[in-house]
Amino acid sequence: MLATQITNFLFNLQLHAAPPQGIETLFPFAEEATRQACTAFYNKYYNDAGRRYCIIGINPGRFGGGVTGIPFTDPIRLLQECGIANSWQKKQELSSIFVYDVINAFGGAEAFYKKFYITSVSPLGFTKDGKNLNYYDDKELTESIKPFAIDCLNRQLGWGLHRTTAFCFGDGKNFKFLSKLNAENRFFDRLVPLSHPRFIMQYKLKQKESYISKYLEAFDV
Repeated sequence: MLATQITNFLFNLQLHAAPPQGIETLFPFAEEATRQACTAFYNKYYNDAGRRYCIIGINPGRFGGGVTGIPFTDPIRLLQECGIANSWQKKQELSSIFVYDVINAFGGAEAFYKKFYITSVSPLGFTKDGKNLNYYDDKELTESIKPFAIDCLNRQLGWGLHRTTAFCFGDGKNFKFLSKLNAENRFFDRLVPLSHPRFIMQYKLKQKESYISKYLEAFDV
């Protein structure tokens, strides 16, 4: 079943090289609570052999996937939207709010996750000076995670995910990096860029409904 493949992949993630000095890696799967939450989540929504379309983000952040282990799912959304109880402090992540607004507009978590699987260019997140760090914000980090990113995408695609179309959260630097990887490795026939959820929530909040509509239109594949 896909659920077992996903959790085995996540729980055994390892960077191919240590990150540059001063940069720390988020590895929430060392925590039993995270492993339990991930197991419950993926068993609930991915306990089948159905094919999904990939949605590819940047890398997990401290208050979402960096805690729960589930991309774009903070402890609040994990409880309220997915029905999975957890004991983490109920801090919200802006990206998670938007993603679950999209999920609800799509028809709810069950319908959404039956069609889509969310991952990241780097399934492990990074921090520097206690703050989130995107993999592309440090040139040395960008180069060092490239083999890891390629290996992770190949392993995930080995589960039978769709290769015709994939979606990229982040239509700037993330899309540029992922497009280059895709051109070199032929992961997908087509990559569809979408404005990043955090960018929308931080800078385009008044246009949120318009962005949700754009997402839903793109997801009609």
